[in-house]
Amino acid sequence: ASSSGPAVRVNPTLVFLRSPTPPHVAMAGDGDHPGANKREREAVGRPEAPSKGGGDAVKRKKPYDAPGARGGGSKEKPQPVTAMEKRVAAEEIFLPESRKPDYKLVKEITVLCQKVRCCNLSGKERSKLLTEALRKMDGKYLEIAGSPVAASVLKLCVQWCSQSEMDPVFVALQPHLLDLSRNKDTGFLVNYIIKGASKEQFALFISSLHGHVASLLHHTIGASVVDRAFHQATRPQKRSLLLELCSTELQLSKDLAQEKQCRLSVLNIISKHGLQKSSVLQHMTTIIQPVLEKGIVEYSIVHMVISEYLTIADKTSALDVIRQLIPHLIQGSSVLDEDVIGQLIPHLTPTKSKAQKKRSKAKKKRSSELLLIRIMQTKEGLKLGLACLKHGLEKDRKRIIKSLKGHIRKLALNDYGCLFVICRLSIVDNTELITEVVVDELTKHLKELIFDKNGRRPLLQLFHPLCSRYLTPRELFYLNYNVPSPVSKAGYSFC
Repeated sequence: ASSSGPAVRVNPTLVFLRSPTPPHVAMAGDGDHPGANKREREAVGRPEAPSKGGGDAVKRKKPYDAPGARGGGSKEKPQPVTAMEKRVAAEEIFLPESRKPDYKLVKEITVLCQKVRCCNLSGKERSKLLTEALRKMDGKYLEIAGSPVAASVLKLCVQWCSQSEMDPVFVALQPHLLDLSRNKDTGFLVNYIIKGASKEQFALFISSLHGHVASLLHHTIGASVVDRAFHQATRPQKRSLLLELCSTELQLSKDLAQEKQCRLSVLNIISKHGLQKSSVLQHMTTIIQPVLEKGIVEYSIVHMVISEYLTIADKTSALDVIRQLIPHLIQGSSVLDEDVIGQLIPHLTPTKSKAQKKRSKAKKKRSSELLLIRIMQTKEGLKLGLACLKHGLEKDRKRIIKSLKGHIRKLALNDYGCLFVICRLSIVDNTELITEVVVDELTKHLKELIFDKNGRRPLLQLFHPLCSRYLTPRELFYLNYNVPSPVSKAGYSFC
């Protein structure tokens, strides 16, 4: 007791409640904490609890480990239940590269591919490397095509190999070309196989497309394969592909594709074979509508099908298709570029020369252009562009002309693009905007346009409209193109 106050006597029978153990004391090994429970187990002699990391501890058996826990002793492999089992199952699905089958083969042909793509390699050395790579892949072409890296190597071999070396590759992959056409990693491989195929092999591929053209057109990569085959096909083969998109009844007429006609016309086929116009129109609507919704409108086979559809469609359906088409034309292309696939495989990036870098840069620039400019390479694309100008609404034409700002010079120098510029100059519903976007840009490049055979035609249109001295009869025919059903409302005729 202190001297400042009375002494306090403590009763030993009283029980004091202990205050909570401070954290620093608990960490030191005293008080109620997990370490104290461990010491109690050791004192009693009970087994230690199993550790999380495995170790030498005895693991407890789970109820699902029993033989009859699932299905009464069935031989089926038990499904993963715990987090550990799910993680192991996921690791079995997504194996690391070093544990995948044919990993060493892919690594070897990748090294050969890097040598082949060197720009300073002679043709004899390249042929020797390609032969060695194809020899290593012999009998495993389908497995090689299933890997993105190996498919790029196989595509390079198909691009540079001879016809005798190409034949085994085509024989092995021919039953699977339709499935490979829908894959973004193998679509370009199929394009190169089509390009290097012989006439007999290409005819087999065209026959394999029977009944699958519509489904491939609804796929971004598959549409590029169909368009490649369409460009390479003969006139009867092109007709067979197009007739499949017009009607299901025409697919059964094998002799119809062999008829010698100057051009495919759905109206002539309907009248000649007695088909119902409503059924043909309904079938073509089911083909075109998904294509417009997905924006796969860059290919010439799609342009031709839409042009034929507009010739038989009623006024409401034709205008609806045109208005759905305009937003896709004034934006960039939706087609997957081959260089994008190359960027996904960095270790296959070749050593490019200056000319190759220049071509690659121009290719990327083309892929970012307006779709309206890119489709002006064909007469079918020109027809669609003219249909959008003549039969679209005034606000649609305003959107088109605004999107072409800075691109008039390139259109004026093009064979079909100059006709599109002439048509735009002839429709004067917004003279102020036309002067600002079209005329001013033509004035800036006046000297270049005057001495170009295509560039001077829009200038001559301003001085002497639709003169047969400066425009051929075919070009005048294109300028007078109109969609039959809504032509009475639009009334844009150059005659």
